[in-house]
Amino acid sequence: MELLPLWLCLSFHFLTVEWRNRSGTVTAASQGGCKLVGGVADCQGRHLASVPSNLPRHSRMLILDANPLKTLWNHSLLHYPLLESLSLHSCHLERIGHGAFQKQSHLHSLALADNSLSENYKETATAFHSLLGLQRLDLSGNSLTEDMVALMLQNLSSLESVFLARNTIMRLDDSVFEGLGHLRELDLQRNYIFEIEGGTFDGLTELRHLNLAYNNLPCIVDFGLTQLQFLNVSYNALEWFLASGGEAAFELEMLDLSHNQLLFFPLLPQCSKLHTLLLRDNNMGFYRDLYNTSSPQEMVAQFLLVDGNVTNITTVNLWEEFASSDLSDLRFLDMSQNQFQYLPDGFLKKMPSLSHLNLNQNCLMTLHIQEHEPPGALTELDLSQNQLSELQLAPGLTSCLQSLQVFNLSSNELLGVPTGLFASASNITTLDMSHNQISLCPRPAPLDWVGTPNCVDFRNMTSLRSLSLEGCGLGALQDCSFKGTPLTHLDLSSNWGVLRGGMAPLRAVAPTLQVLSLGNVGLSSSFVELDFSEFGNLKDLDLSGNSLTSFPRFGGSLALQTLDLRRNLLTAFSQRAVSGQLMRLQSIYLSQNPYDCCRVEGWGALQHLQMPRIADLEMVTCNLSSRVIRVLDLPGSKPQDCKWEQVDMGLLYLVLILPSCLTLLVACTVIFLTFKKPLLQVIKTRCHWSSIY
Repeated sequence: MELLPLWLCLSFHFLTVEWRNRSGTVTAASQGGCKLVGGVADCQGRHLASVPSNLPRHSRMLILDANPLKTLWNHSLLHYPLLESLSLHSCHLERIGHGAFQKQSHLHSLALADNSLSENYKETATAFHSLLGLQRLDLSGNSLTEDMVALMLQNLSSLESVFLARNTIMRLDDSVFEGLGHLRELDLQRNYIFEIEGGTFDGLTELRHLNLAYNNLPCIVDFGLTQLQFLNVSYNALEWFLASGGEAAFELEMLDLSHNQLLFFPLLPQCSKLHTLLLRDNNMGFYRDLYNTSSPQEMVAQFLLVDGNVTNITTVNLWEEFASSDLSDLRFLDMSQNQFQYLPDGFLKKMPSLSHLNLNQNCLMTLHIQEHEPPGALTELDLSQNQLSELQLAPGLTSCLQSLQVFNLSSNELLGVPTGLFASASNITTLDMSHNQISLCPRPAPLDWVGTPNCVDFRNMTSLRSLSLEGCGLGALQDCSFKGTPLTHLDLSSNWGVLRGGMAPLRAVAPTLQVLSLGNVGLSSSFVELDFSEFGNLKDLDLSGNSLTSFPRFGGSLALQTLDLRRNLLTAFSQRAVSGQLMRLQSIYLSQNPYDCCRVEGWGALQHLQMPRIADLEMVTCNLSSRVIRVLDLPGSKPQDCKWEQVDMGLLYLVLILPSCLTLLVACTVIFLTFKKPLLQVIKTRCHWSSIY
């Protein structure tokens, strides 16, 4: 009792200190709610109606994104004279005071994207005039026209990066970017630009990156920005791209002309450093073989270029427009989704450094493989979704495609490949021949075989790791089909009956396989025993679309992580399967099977386990008394219908038959007793028996 006053005093003291600490925290949080880390003040998304004035004066970066400021007043930034970076994204800004940046002599980065600066653009332009050291300016998404932009960029000669995406710019001339001699990066994507006058970019001698994607440019003729390194003109309406003639050295390294309406291969500079050329999704083709031209004059087009009082005529050879282009440094070429029916002789020979070539979704019918075509440096070649019926290999060529690693021939009309083609591609790791009506060679063909190949041999391809043969119409595999090929990924799906003889054809690759697809190949539990005990490294197995009525067998040292059993004939889900090998899986697919709701006794245990994760749990259904219900909707206890179905049928029949038998016996007894006396009299009369009454 003597210590009670002391304990009360101490408790009161600690409570007071705790209250003071909490009060201090609340006060700090009420000062704008900004995060302060070093010289960075992060105030984004704090519902601020004005710039907070109680932040550290030495702040060098201020982030005010997503605050409803609406106006940046002349006094808003006076407390932060050392600011170097200011971000005001999505602040509903309609007005910036003419003196808002007077004290920001150190500011070099200003982000004003997604506001409404077009409302008072003249006052905003006046405010910019004091930013003499500004290097980076983002005005994207402000509904600015070219005249507004020209006014805002006046006297900002220190700018190095300007972002004007998502505005309403329609045409450009030499007045828009006048005086920006230090500009290196210009983003004009997602505007409405349909015209660029000559000389617009002449004053931008330091410009290296230009983005004109998602505009309405119809053509680029006499392209002469020799200093440019990166040019993106994708998603426009280009029908022509013609670089200026002459031997001027271009610094261009990356050119994106994809998703346009180009009719011919672009006329590129005669001297450049181009290493990436993107031509995807155009209307291009080579047409020389389709026209019977009687004279060279019928193979050219002339462009009349009028610039003021100066008129130039550019003559272009339509059929061999690639001949004068410098493609010696080209490493990546994407010509997919066009109308190329053939490649001219010498086309690929001009690209000795080419490593990636994409020609998918064209109209190619044949491809001639000869010395230096494709080039020896090629590592990835995509010829998928064409009309290839034949690959022609030059006689005696033994070192073609020696650097090739990825080869895609899917969705063509091939029946086979030239003998020795894959043997010479000694570094190939990934091969896709799906959706070709090929067959596998029963025995190795001699190297001197001449004629049209009608089969493919994958044996002894020591570098091959991934092979896709989906939907090739393959017959039953032989035991040695993949001998000597250490595959890790194999896709045999949609080849009905490919394993009709059992799993023996896969034993050669069983130790190395990690991913195996056997979907829709006609597997049946009664037809072939699915034993994957030998597949010690298998991680992903697809058995969907078959006729399996039971789970496959796996070995004790199971490495499997994903199992797909969708669209089979599974009706039961036993407790043995749940508690056994399937518990080591990470993910399993079980939907679209005719499960019997009364035979999924292991389902409850599987639902409450984190592993394996049933990826399609919401779609798994079962049949209960002619009804289809989700397994998730099954009651915790066994349904009443299941209890009725599981009654001993012998006892049930006995219960049903016994009352009928008793009824029949009683009826017979009654009838017998009713007619007993008359019946005896009739018998005595006819037999003349004497009786004593």
